[in-house]
Amino acid sequence: MPTALITGASRGLGLALARRLGREGWTLVLDARGGVALENVRAELAAQTTVLSVVGDVTDAAHRNALADAVQAAGGLDAVVNNASVLGLSPQPSLLDYPLEALEQVYRTNVIAPLAVLQAVRHQLKDGARIINVTSDAAVEPYEGWGGYGSSKAALEQLSAILAAENPTLKVYWVDPGDMRTQMHQEAFPGEDISDRPLPEESVPGFVALLTGDITSGRYKARELNPTSANAQETNHP
Repeated sequence: MPTALITGASRGLGLALARRLGREGWTLVLDARGGVALENVRAELAAQTTVLSVVGDVTDAAHRNALADAVQAAGGLDAVVNNASVLGLSPQPSLLDYPLEALEQVYRTNVIAPLAVLQAVRHQLKDGARIINVTSDAAVEPYEGWGGYGSSKAALEQLSAILAAENPTLKVYWVDPGDMRTQMHQEAFPGEDISDRPLPEESVPGFVALLTGDITSGRYKARELNPTSANAQETNHP
């Protein structure tokens, strides 16, 4: 069965995707910063499939090396899903008021760390491996107050596009999952009711389509993908 590394897998989209792939028999290497939450996920999914969990922060080199060791123990990778990210300050400040140290942390987590994870596991990627970098419509839309997070995701998208151009034997996707009812989304709108947002599970079928179909590298909106289709067209719009 195939093997996937999913970062930020203790909640939200990462957890929803891990549950779906676990049900389908994928071997899973999971990462999150919260040890208790990640252990609960490991225990839940271990009843269905092989699960290796590694607690830590993707911005930490020692943690990334531990992930690489776990991947090697799992026998290599068919997929990497760079899902871990941070919103930044909440409420989000305008760019002229954004503390630069906080902005640097956003970029370290949302841009540098996904590439660093890939560098750490590059020798464990199987032929035709899929790489998914989770992005956002904030990467392409100039939403006021989203300058820190949005610009970091824009940088991740360009990084992903160049990665795809430089590695034609890999399938590289940068994927907008859409608005979701998650803790991060709640942090983006402190004090607001976000119960009308879809659950992360509604975005998962699109990710599965990318992981299992024959889809060209590119930018996609998860909820616009047909999971049963063998092919899909790249979307060049947000």
